[in-house]
Amino acid sequence: MSDPMSALGTVGEGARNGRWTPRLVWYLRAMAGLSFIKGLYHWSAVIGIGDAAGLAFETSSLAWKTATIFFAVIDLVAAVGLWLAAAWGGVVWLTAAVSMAAVELFFPQVFGGHLLILCGEVAMVMGYVVLAIIAARERPP
Repeated sequence: MSDPMSALGTVGEGARNGRWTPRLVWYLRAMAGLSFIKGLYHWSAVIGIGDAAGLAFETSSLAWKTATIFFAVIDLVAAVGLWLAAAWGGVVWLTAAVSMAAVELFFPQVFGGHLLILCGEVAMVMGYVVLAIIAARERPP
């Protein structure tokens, strides 16, 4: 298995001795796993796996179809970027998380307005922000 530090491209011996940067990388990889599962969940809805009677993709509302396809694509792209610990992966993941929170909060008719999903998305983003700040503070100037 490769060194998590190499994924971030840090330079210098001081950064290699840090404790929080590897933790941030592993957090990003955990979020990559969750994004991958979420992406597969949305794709399963698109292709009809696990459809209840009368809830096929074709008969759903346009808003639900649009949101489902959006999250099916963006969650899988975010998963790849997060696993690689690439800067664009974090941006795509943050876009997906904020979008899901916004859909759940402002458009409850699309996915049902689940408060648990909203709180989970906010908690994951806050966890990332805290770890990123702590990891940035331990790097030498």
